[in-house]
Amino acid sequence: MGRVFVAGSINMDVVATADRHPRLGETVAGKQVLYFPGGKGANQAVAASRLGARTTLIGRLGKDSFGTELKAFLRSQGIDLGYVQQTADAHTGTAIITVAEADNTIVVIPGANALVDADDVSVVPLLEGDVAVSQFEIPLPAIAAFFQRARAAGATTLLNPAPAQTMPGELLALVDILVLNETELGLLAGTELSDGNEAARIIDVARQLQGRRDQTICVTLGKRGVLALAGREEISVQGRTVKAVDTTGAGDCFVGALAAQLADGATLRDALTFANAAASISVQRMGAGPSMPTAKEVAAVIDAS
Repeated sequence: MGRVFVAGSINMDVVATADRHPRLGETVAGKQVLYFPGGKGANQAVAASRLGARTTLIGRLGKDSFGTELKAFLRSQGIDLGYVQQTADAHTGTAIITVAEADNTIVVIPGANALVDADDVSVVPLLEGDVAVSQFEIPLPAIAAFFQRARAAGATTLLNPAPAQTMPGELLALVDILVLNETELGLLAGTELSDGNEAARIIDVARQLQGRRDQTICVTLGKRGVLALAGREEISVQGRTVKAVDTTGAGDCFVGALAAQLADGATLRDALTFANAAASISVQRMGAGPSMPTAKEVAAVIDAS
């Protein structure tokens, strides 16, 4: 079994719940405020670790109370934190999240995450069969250095380009598997997509974006499931109907689950089916990191379907 290495953000999520989202300039009464471990990198590492993968996280925390609390939580999840640094130069990353009507809005303050650089990833012991995962909550040069090292070692590179921003073609060319939603796909491809687009349209845009002929692009569609373009092959995984409580971290759950399955040698189709089921469990719970399911829970959902 390969290992999962995640280079990415570590945040404290400060979650406010309310009956509805405020309009611009409006104040609404909230119900409660909650604190959850989060950050896309940390969430993906927690998901992979809970699903049985040997998981290493690379990132930065501040030397503050949030940093101490997050480090303790991540260690309790069985994640190797040997490449997580605490710095006095910035505060721990923080996300301000409003949850209402089972959906969320998020403002992220990067803090120490913005200090992750090429030196942080240069000493990571990647090997053939490992999966190297990253997202867009750390600087792009650090991601490029991480993926260059991974490809040189024969590891698989998996990028979740969120929060959405344009990226250079040189970085896209280093990606073996790109996991994104339809909004992010549209932004990167320079076209407009919505949740109402047909599968054929989404696959066509994915094909336009492919940086290499052997690159895989997985498009997560929420309750509609997943579409993937693996080289020339098209794969579709049907969505699961569940009662969503909090969608925060669902995409991260999918990414971590996919990485864990690929590191374990699963086929892409089986890995996508597993990851889709894992994400459907996570949205039925509050929080990001704490909502990630175990392999036993995912297996039970798949067996029941």
